[in-house]
Amino acid sequence: MTTTYAALLRGINVGGSRKVPMADLRTLLADLGHDDVRTYLQSGQAVFSSGHGNEESLAGEITQAIEKRFGFGVDVIVRDHAYLRAVADACPFPAADLEPKQLHVTYLSAPVTPDRFAAIRQDAFLPEEFRLGDRALYLYAPNGLGRSKLAEQLSKPRITKGLTATTRNWNTVVKLVEMTGT
Repeated sequence: MTTTYAALLRGINVGGSRKVPMADLRTLLADLGHDDVRTYLQSGQAVFSSGHGNEESLAGEITQAIEKRFGFGVDVIVRDHAYLRAVADACPFPAADLEPKQLHVTYLSAPVTPDRFAAIRQDAFLPEEFRLGDRALYLYAPNGLGRSKLAEQLSKPRITKGLTATTRNWNTVVKLVEMTGT
């Protein structure tokens, strides 16, 4: 059975030397035996169909292939359409009423409990807020991610230790649901 997935690459093409051209990423995924390979934007999203593996093994395979081809490691999270749809549908914030730059989802490599975030006093960051979901963290940052003091706290190593975490704005969240659903 073939499943459609999104691969979310963390920290590429945002400055520095970690450049992965999207055409090369599409070729790499096709060379790994995946079908219907497409990319979205330059910031590290690819959609593909595969009849082998699971999310974790596919992420590992892609990570290794990128390191072999480009000479640097990249954290990769792979999620299927059903998961991406469920995350979008479960958004605890009124997405339709917000600007896409105000709402973000941080996809996490593993489930987390509220205990991990207990040291963060959310009331100190209002009107910014976050909520936890299934291997996801929803962030409302009314002034955008780049100005968010709460996002800065949420990305500290003491919070993300042992996790791969990669954040996408709401436009990208919705687009990945759309792309994996076809």
